[in-house]
Amino acid sequence: MNKGRSRHPTLYQINTRVWLNELSARLGRPATLEDIPDKQLDELKRLGFDWIYLLGVWQTGAAGREVSRSNPEWRTEYETLLNDLKEDDICGSCFAVTGYTVHEALGGDAALVRLNERLRVRGMQVMLDFVPNHTAPDHPWTLEHPDFYVSGTEADLEREPQNYRVTDTPGGRRTLAFGRDPFFDGWPDTLQLNYGIPALQEAMREELIKAAKLCDGLRCDMAMLILPDIFQRTWGIETEPFWPGAIRRVREQKPGFIFMAEVYWDLEWTLQQQGFDYTYDKRLYDRLRNRHARPIREHFWAESDYQNKSARFLENHDEPRAAATFPDETHQATALLTYLCPGLRFFHQGQLDGWEQRIPVHLCRGPDQPDDSIIQEFYDQLLDFLGLPVVRSGSWQLLNSTAAYGGNTTVDNIIAFAWQGSNGARALVVVNYAPQPGQCYVRLPFAGMEGQAILLEGRLGTPDYERDGSRLFAEGLYVDLPPWGYHVFEVRIN
Repeated sequence: MNKGRSRHPTLYQINTRVWLNELSARLGRPATLEDIPDKQLDELKRLGFDWIYLLGVWQTGAAGREVSRSNPEWRTEYETLLNDLKEDDICGSCFAVTGYTVHEALGGDAALVRLNERLRVRGMQVMLDFVPNHTAPDHPWTLEHPDFYVSGTEADLEREPQNYRVTDTPGGRRTLAFGRDPFFDGWPDTLQLNYGIPALQEAMREELIKAAKLCDGLRCDMAMLILPDIFQRTWGIETEPFWPGAIRRVREQKPGFIFMAEVYWDLEWTLQQQGFDYTYDKRLYDRLRNRHARPIREHFWAESDYQNKSARFLENHDEPRAAATFPDETHQATALLTYLCPGLRFFHQGQLDGWEQRIPVHLCRGPDQPDDSIIQEFYDQLLDFLGLPVVRSGSWQLLNSTAAYGGNTTVDNIIAFAWQGSNGARALVVVNYAPQPGQCYVRLPFAGMEGQAILLEGRLGTPDYERDGSRLFAEGLYVDLPPWGYHVFEVRIN
């Protein structure tokens, strides 16, 4: 359960449209946010989540939906996932936004406000999306302010049809750019906003404030794309910084409001400096996928402020499912390194059940997926451990280890963390991130325990051990772990 505000909170991402579609099937009628049962909210509380991230609540339009339904590559993905695919299953990307009001099919703004209150009573906060880089093709601005978009020429359209489209505006037909990043073709269900226009920046600040009124935090989609140097590189247009002033404006109205950035290309620190509370830690995720311990350990050498502002994840709506990416023998070790370091712990709907099929953001229905009881039990125990005050709000450090004996290089594969709380609570995590056994001595940082009888109380399937404190702190804790094995302890004076 939630035990006060956490320095290292847990977040659970829910695909709102799919969630309500499943509820509609059970109720036999269209369901809105008003219909979410209390028992489901109680379960989220039991699991200890601080944040509920509702993906895909904003208004979308027919133009984006039509692109989602007609794109051959995307449609192949849908048909592979759903062998009984229907047109109504394709509701269009939730990132092709036409306005920051809650979609009427979900119950509108009023339904979200009431859901927010139900979650807050249970100690949880709500996070939503904000999409700064682009809008849907039928956003009202295409008619009211077509100058808000990056425009092109007929030559651009002829040379790069994958990056431009012709759009009807009150002033006539115009060639407008698809939203994109500098490394890939454009997203054909979007239009690119022009941050070189001051009026557009002001309009987007107002949209940000509008969205913030309906939640406690915003996850900002591809937040690095509107940084001045990235925008210049992509579009050849000079811009003024957007994020520092926009974030400040929101917090003037809602002190303590939380911003999380989806960000890549080693720009995490840049966005943290511009006001973001959390930034995606894709670098850690990629290193974990590569399954080499040393780069992972080196990743944790970063300064504590950077670590504390990192959002750690094993999957989300963009990444493949963790259960399909990390084999059974590595999944648990990977999860411990992801979620038992500092920062925001980001979980995705279905991850706790071992689902293997990712649902595209263009769909409002997913396939039936079997639950994995072993993964369910593991995550239930992990979330229970994450509920400990020492892990929620304590101080973390990466530990040093020494070889178990001369010539034993397996020490390089072992990564160990310690947590210490202000009340004297202590926790220890040791992971052998390798496909072969590993041995070492882990140096413990717990002052005041020398000369005492020490109880290493096992969690997540780790047995209990008793050790003599004098020897333990003189030599370190000897560990001998199987491939991908781990120990998780609460450390006490016995």
